[in-house]
Amino acid sequence: MMEEKRVRIITGHYGSGKTSIAIKMAFSLHAAGRSVTIADLDIVNPYFRTSDEKSLIEDAGIRVVCSAYNGSTLDIPALPKQMYGAIADRQSVLVIDVGGDDRGAVALGRFAPDIISEGSYEMIYVVNFYRPLTRTAAEAFDVMREIEKASGIRCTCIMNNSNLGIETADQTITATEEAALQLCALSGLPLMKNVLDEREFKEERYGRSYI
Repeated sequence: MMEEKRVRIITGHYGSGKTSIAIKMAFSLHAAGRSVTIADLDIVNPYFRTSDEKSLIEDAGIRVVCSAYNGSTLDIPALPKQMYGAIADRQSVLVIDVGGDDRGAVALGRFAPDIISEGSYEMIYVVNFYRPLTRTAAEAFDVMREIEKASGIRCTCIMNNSNLGIETADQTITATEEAALQLCALSGLPLMKNVLDEREFKEERYGRSYI
């Protein structure tokens, strides 16, 4: 069993489902009685971001750290100043949603020294083998290495979150098991089980399907 870490970094290419995983993880940790902060460092992706659900998450009692421009008509890449406090707060679990490629991961690099020095983090690389640029283990491995280089932090495990949205079936997932194992072999990293049932993404309390 993997040792529990205080800082949980969720990364992966666009469409991998990393934001869904980050939000669900934050809710699960909070439900277990932990003090939780979720940070949105996906500051260059104009699509679905953790900060889009800021009110919903905060209403549940989870602290959200995001760009100061969240909620405005501006989409300016800006690092949230509260990140330094969130990293320093050892009493709260910190879940970080990182940008979907090497450019997005640059934001994490600014905080990498503090995260690494604490020695209590895991960086989960979420992969969806049905998305462009990560259709094979080799392609997914290249994206992972780009993210690591840009962020200055090495991934610690792989999560296979391959899905086709609402069209996802059992075969959809099992068909990518071999690719996931190949990625683990290439990276030397363990496969972290994705225990998030597709049906859970459709629970009314989350307001939408996070796929």
